[in-house]
Amino acid sequence: MRALVVRSYLDHLSAYEPIWQAMQAFTRERNTETADEIWLVNHQPVFTLGRNGKPEHILDAGTIPVVPIDRGGQVTYHGPGQLVMYLLLDLKRLELGVRDLVMLIENSIIQLLKPCGVIAQGDREAPGVYVSGRKIAALGLRVSRGCTYHGLSLNVNMDLSPFQRINPCGYAGLEVTQCADLGVNLSLEQAAQGVIDYLSQELNYTHLTKIT
Repeated sequence: MRALVVRSYLDHLSAYEPIWQAMQAFTRERNTETADEIWLVNHQPVFTLGRNGKPEHILDAGTIPVVPIDRGGQVTYHGPGQLVMYLLLDLKRLELGVRDLVMLIENSIIQLLKPCGVIAQGDREAPGVYVSGRKIAALGLRVSRGCTYHGLSLNVNMDLSPFQRINPCGYAGLEVTQCADLGVNLSLEQAAQGVIDYLSQELNYTHLTKIT
């Protein structure tokens, strides 16, 4: 039996650092019998700067906190109305490489948007999902002892203006977009369910437990 536990925190805004610390602890303490988990989060406003992130990509943080963290990638923004999904997966057990997982995550967003008439695509050189060159979903993972944490963020229905205060993912002038502006009227829960359905099928999870 390949089990997946989904924990939803979407009913409130979560501070970033306690969730990050909980991910680290979960990954540190898990063993070969621990079920994989996906955490669904709606964050308070925060800029996060990856391990190789350059501070100069933060143009004007203003009152939004900046948190240096241990994922890959540069700077990104999390805030209300954005779906953040943390993927706590055992890659060894899934017999999956990191690049394969990245492509699966990208495809889950592409397939979510496709029935709504939105054509999206990934980018091998700059992981994420794009619509007409504008970024709608960002990816950033950390692998420890063959297990992942961190994950993806999908812009659903949010204030996009904080992205103007940074070079998103380290790219000056990169434009961002969101589901609401593309006529895709999904709640955070609906968007999350679509991604989970896709990943569950592709990764052959046979037992799904939802905790709210």
